[in-house]
Amino acid sequence: MLVTRCQHNPILLPDKNNAWEGKGVFNASPVQKDNRIFILYRALSLKHFHNLTNLEMEISSIGIAESSDGINFENRRQLVLPDLDWDKYGCEDPRVTFFEGKYYIFYTALSGYPFSKENIKVGCAVSSDLKKVEYKKLITPFNAKAMTLFPERIGGKIWTALTIDTDTPPARFCIVGLESMEQLFDHNFWSAIYNNKDKYTLSLLKGSKDHLEVGSQPIKTEKGWLIFYSYIYNYFTDHPDFAIEAVLLSLDNPTVVLNRLEYPLLTAEEYYESYGYVPNIVFPSGALDKKDKIYLYYSSADTGVSLAFVNKDLLLNKLFRSRTQRPYFKRVSDEPLLTPRSGYEWESQAVFNPAALLIEDKIYVVYRAMSADNTSTMGLAIYNKDLKLEYRSEKPIYWPRTDQEQKLVEGGNSGCEDPRLVLYDNTVYMFYTAYNGKEEPRAAVSTISLEDFLCRNWNWSQPLILSYKNISNKDVSMFPEKINNKFLIIHRSGGIDMDISYHTSFDDFKNNIFLEEQIWVHPRTGSWDSEKVGLASTPFKTDLGWVVLYHGVSSYDRNYRLGAVLADLNNPEKIIGRTFYPLLEPELSWEREGIVNNVVFPCGSVVLDDKVYIFYGGADKVVGAAYISLDRLLDSFC
Repeated sequence: MLVTRCQHNPILLPDKNNAWEGKGVFNASPVQKDNRIFILYRALSLKHFHNLTNLEMEISSIGIAESSDGINFENRRQLVLPDLDWDKYGCEDPRVTFFEGKYYIFYTALSGYPFSKENIKVGCAVSSDLKKVEYKKLITPFNAKAMTLFPERIGGKIWTALTIDTDTPPARFCIVGLESMEQLFDHNFWSAIYNNKDKYTLSLLKGSKDHLEVGSQPIKTEKGWLIFYSYIYNYFTDHPDFAIEAVLLSLDNPTVVLNRLEYPLLTAEEYYESYGYVPNIVFPSGALDKKDKIYLYYSSADTGVSLAFVNKDLLLNKLFRSRTQRPYFKRVSDEPLLTPRSGYEWESQAVFNPAALLIEDKIYVVYRAMSADNTSTMGLAIYNKDLKLEYRSEKPIYWPRTDQEQKLVEGGNSGCEDPRLVLYDNTVYMFYTAYNGKEEPRAAVSTISLEDFLCRNWNWSQPLILSYKNISNKDVSMFPEKINNKFLIIHRSGGIDMDISYHTSFDDFKNNIFLEEQIWVHPRTGSWDSEKVGLASTPFKTDLGWVVLYHGVSSYDRNYRLGAVLADLNNPEKIIGRTFYPLLEPELSWEREGIVNNVVFPCGSVVLDDKVYIFYGGADKVVGAAYISLDRLLDSFC
């Protein structure tokens, strides 16, 4: 996995026995010293009367603790106190760097209350031994936060990263070089920087409603300077989404962005990230390079310090790659595989969302066909191993048969939608969505013997409705072998997640037993699959695990893209890998324009000659096909 959370999280929590850190301890910054790891952290006090401010208030200072392993910390004490006019209302969010014999501790200095852009600036405390502060100075004469120092000179210069205009958005992630350490404390120098701030700003903001802030101190890697930073989606709305992202800067010139992650590394998912002093926050504040992994320290809900381990090889060698280097499905053709046929009323409007089975070197593609009055049935196309069409049905091979599939709204969508095929025990199971246009769509299944299927004798069993009424249920199929002597069915019940449900027998569904909603795979904030996810094709088995292709819809452009998860062979409930970047997205004209624009929607896949072929609907209008080597697909998991 690319990122794993420490099982001891939160690794540091408030201690009410120490009033100065009784409310919260968070935003920690680590530094190595004498084979020990020290973290400096923001300590939020219990509410008390504070002499310098003449107010009863919670106030922040900077605490310090030490550890032998970077996980278990002890000897907690205060290091930087709010005791000067320019920081007397609080010292927040330290970033510490050891540079040329000194520890430079940058922090947010609060000089007034209520807090405003005029009284939030960057200060710096300097120490030789992390035991006491030698002196403190105000750095910026303007609104800024989250300043940090590169740990060595680059091209003879001293380099800093900071967020300018943090409280007067748009915030700016800036990289600034200094000729000498004296410039660090020169307000005239920083005023000149502010007047030309566009020159020093990295272009990392993705949208006008988003916000960002420098996170960790820079880490030097063989590929570039690595900085983790806070990215807040929809910051200027009622529902901001906090995420941790990363950027890679040139070793020789840190103002040059070599690459950046398009999607978040981490979002608030665990209970300790979702509930606290300020809920639903993950905020990166420091990182340590530990050879094969990076220790990433972050605030969880502005209450505790948490830790995540980042696989450095995956991050640098796989994620920081150009798009052309990433695993990606290659289209069989720039033209659709199947298109509607005007002479066939039952599929005159659209053919799309196909399932697939590989049987005796033939690929059987069962596709959703839509008539002019929006009734969905199923058609069949048969291809050889070279994807040459050998047969296409003249009539539907499956059609509406239950009340749940009959048209109840004239002209509205109805019928049998989006098939998935599973071959089990010489029986073909076809899962699909049953819809009458009025009630919620429901998951359904019908079966046929393999012999009848191959002979095209369409003796389908009476359909079983698998899902409960009044709850939308789509994207259904099952694992092609039993798991712990039970059928494991994947579906999406009423929401945005992929769910699973175990069943001893399909006779369950004849007795008013329906699919259980056990959430299995969920959307990822800020990513290409941020709004909802659903099963694409039936899972298939590899030496590394079960590969489960799925579609994801993004909240920012509503496009349908393709990804995959890797599930444990013996316990598929356990996800052991998930693609960070999409494996296919709408790019061609027939994928971007149709009945529903910007859709690639696979319902079928086959493994043939060490390649994985997918069959997908393009813009709910036509059928396309694409392939990827199995090795490349497995390489995509992180």
